[in-house]
Amino acid sequence: MTEPISAPPAAGADRVLMVLATIARHGRPVAARELIELTGLPQSTLYRQVALLKRWGFVLEAAGAYAPGPISLQLALGFDHASHLVQEARIGMGRLVAESGESVGLVVAVKDQAVCLEMVESQQSLRCSFEKGRGVPLLAGASAKSLLAFMPAAASRAILADLLAGQPEQQAQLQTELAEIRAAGYALSEGEVDPGVWGVSVPVFRLPGHALGSITLMAPATRVRSKEQRLIDMTVAAAASISARLQDI
Repeated sequence: MTEPISAPPAAGADRVLMVLATIARHGRPVAARELIELTGLPQSTLYRQVALLKRWGFVLEAAGAYAPGPISLQLALGFDHASHLVQEARIGMGRLVAESGESVGLVVAVKDQAVCLEMVESQQSLRCSFEKGRGVPLLAGASAKSLLAFMPAAASRAILADLLAGQPEQQAQLQTELAEIRAAGYALSEGEVDPGVWGVSVPVFRLPGHALGSITLMAPATRVRSKEQRLIDMTVAAAASISARLQDI
């Protein structure tokens, strides 16, 4: 299969960005054969995109595998310094960790993924964590469902139609669950992404009805028995505090 010569210029830009995003999401160096499977690109096309990314320092190659390069690190550092959402959330997240004794993450929706922007770790020896930069599909877990529930309805429907293509019953079931989450104001899950992990996720807002992301408190499920509601209330209060700071910017 070859690329059509008349492909519009934007298609090339989309392809190279798709390759970069796939490498960034993978969490470890990814071999060329696996990258071809993940992107669906022909080998010759993939190698052209990777060569461009390597030339600009966005990707490094070692032993036939690809990983984010130094320019990607510079982008990440620049994001950390410039992101108002991260900066304003850190104080509330730190207070929630101190109050609850559990780890707290800040997550946002990026296309069809829930991506962790920031993580404040619990000091307990047994703790749960969501690696900064990690992304998971916007389908399972408190973080993903909170983001889906509080994004614009058209965007949520489009994501579900893509991720659950050909599964109308599952789409309808999840839409019902998202409506319940909106009514409650938060999402709960246990073991949906990582076994034995309980989580509560609450949206944060810059403008009413416009969630920028969610904060998620996560803990070993065995440690939250009998105190679930207290942890929920703490997380809801922390999210409200962060939203108030964002609205003052």
